[in-house]
Amino acid sequence: LQYALLHATGYDVSIEDLKNFRQLGSKLPGHPESNLTPGIEVTTGPLGQGVANAVGVAVAEANLAARFNKPDAPKIVDHYTYCIAGDGCMMEGLSNEASSLAGHWGLGKLILFYDDNKISIDGDTKLAFTEDVSKRYKALGWHTLHVEDGHTNVDGIRNAIQEAQSVKDRPTLIKLSTIIGFGAPNKAGGHDVHGAPLGVEETQLAREALGWQHAEFEVPQDVYDIYRQGLTEGAKEECKWAADLEEYGNKYPREHDEFKALMDNKLPDLDAVLPIFTPGDKGLATRQHSQTMLNAIAPSLPGLIGGSADLAVSNLSLVKMYGDFQKGQYEGRNLRFGVREHGMAAICNGIALYGMGLIPYCATFFNFTDYMRGAMRLSSLSHAGVIYVLTHDSIGLGEDGPTHQPVEQLASFRSMPNTLVVRPAGGNETAGAYKVAVANRSRPTLITLSRQAMPNTPEHTRMHCTGVMRGAYIVREADSHPDVLLMATGSELQLAYDAAEDLSRMGVQAQVVSMVCWELFEEQDQEYKNRVLPPDVDARVSVEASVPFGWAQFLGAKGRHVGIPNEFGTSGPTAKVYQYFGITVDNIVKAAMEQMPQ
Repeated sequence: LQYALLHATGYDVSIEDLKNFRQLGSKLPGHPESNLTPGIEVTTGPLGQGVANAVGVAVAEANLAARFNKPDAPKIVDHYTYCIAGDGCMMEGLSNEASSLAGHWGLGKLILFYDDNKISIDGDTKLAFTEDVSKRYKALGWHTLHVEDGHTNVDGIRNAIQEAQSVKDRPTLIKLSTIIGFGAPNKAGGHDVHGAPLGVEETQLAREALGWQHAEFEVPQDVYDIYRQGLTEGAKEECKWAADLEEYGNKYPREHDEFKALMDNKLPDLDAVLPIFTPGDKGLATRQHSQTMLNAIAPSLPGLIGGSADLAVSNLSLVKMYGDFQKGQYEGRNLRFGVREHGMAAICNGIALYGMGLIPYCATFFNFTDYMRGAMRLSSLSHAGVIYVLTHDSIGLGEDGPTHQPVEQLASFRSMPNTLVVRPAGGNETAGAYKVAVANRSRPTLITLSRQAMPNTPEHTRMHCTGVMRGAYIVREADSHPDVLLMATGSELQLAYDAAEDLSRMGVQAQVVSMVCWELFEEQDQEYKNRVLPPDVDARVSVEASVPFGWAQFLGAKGRHVGIPNEFGTSGPTAKVYQYFGITVDNIVKAAMEQMPQ
């Protein structure tokens, strides 16, 4: 449907492209992808994601309109957001999370078409889905409408849209009762139509039933004429809008300049606002440093908008200079998502893909990414630059125990394509993490942050920030060519540093490397990588409060991992939990010495 409409309305989708649908190398893949096909706005293959993306788009429109529109300039940002969903979308819990928020926020310019054909892949929806969706949406705070003939009652559909547009204080669900495979005399209404071609014979019968006299891939000129009126009318509307924007600039120069900077996706130099820390500064948890960075960069980033899944006081993710985004207060830039991790991530995808310079971030405990992984994967696939602020990143959270202690998540996300995983140590690396995240607008960044405090590492120059940009860098150089490489991330970097000091007193030359972002390190030139991890040094130790999976690429055949074995964490005070798993300076020294020549 989307591809056919894009072709009809004049996008760069040709008849030949349509004929090549789903073929290798086609610009029209099996499920639409926003970064492949002109006119595709979001990547929504998994059910329910598009509903949540649409909520994100509506949030973006409402926020920008509230910030930039004026009584005498009400249309600088002014559009409706439309979404088409089916029975499967309505079954997914994700759509309910997002729709609940849309109702709470009163997003009156969001209109959701529900194609209710009562068929899913397994068969009739009465097998597993018999609720009254319209009543559910009414309970969620939506206006609901029903068009009983969703095929030929064009006036009824048009009237429903007009009524939906007139309701300003809440989103609208338009339920359309339809028959899957409408027009196919032998297959209409059955689940076989869902994912398989009708076949030559049934297609011909459908043509006859629908009165369609044209050949395959033939589009009558009068159809093109009607659809492509939008090109002419749209050009006129854009010219009028551009003139209005110019007049707006004369009246409101400050707002105009900010709006234009957003439109042009201009990013500031964050070095001027990011703080620098020294070893003399009090050691803090990196989640506390994260709060400092968010509030430091916010005045320079008018596109920054985000929030937490009911954990703002723990994630420390509020931007203090901005109010909350709430119904009737859409200028706020703190989003209160409630306990809706999956909806939160998918809404942020919608905000990111909306464009206009918006930079969404969302926060939760690192372990709870398991609730939102589907949307995070789509961030990567659709090149959406969402910033994920993920606190309580290891067994260091202590007493909450293995249900809350992430041990496998780092390895899991490091394996996800087009994703940056940054685990900073101390204040300067956290500053660098935010610099990386803001700069990378075509891939998501996960910033994993500690609950427990840690000192600022001894080398306190801006190298910490620039080092993060390169993914890995030398924190402590050996006095001569190193005998052993100690590689660490986050809260374990200080342990590696202390172990190197002990090894030095034992006559062993240890080089300490912060492996803060593997993906960025892999993108560096070979000369830099060889300088940081000299290939002729076989003795290597990785130190990280996670499972060892993935570290082998840096450890080589001889290296040892000091971390979590392939098991879950345990409950107890942080220091004792670290001792229980053997993540200590003594064990790092032991692992290094076991690799030294006897």
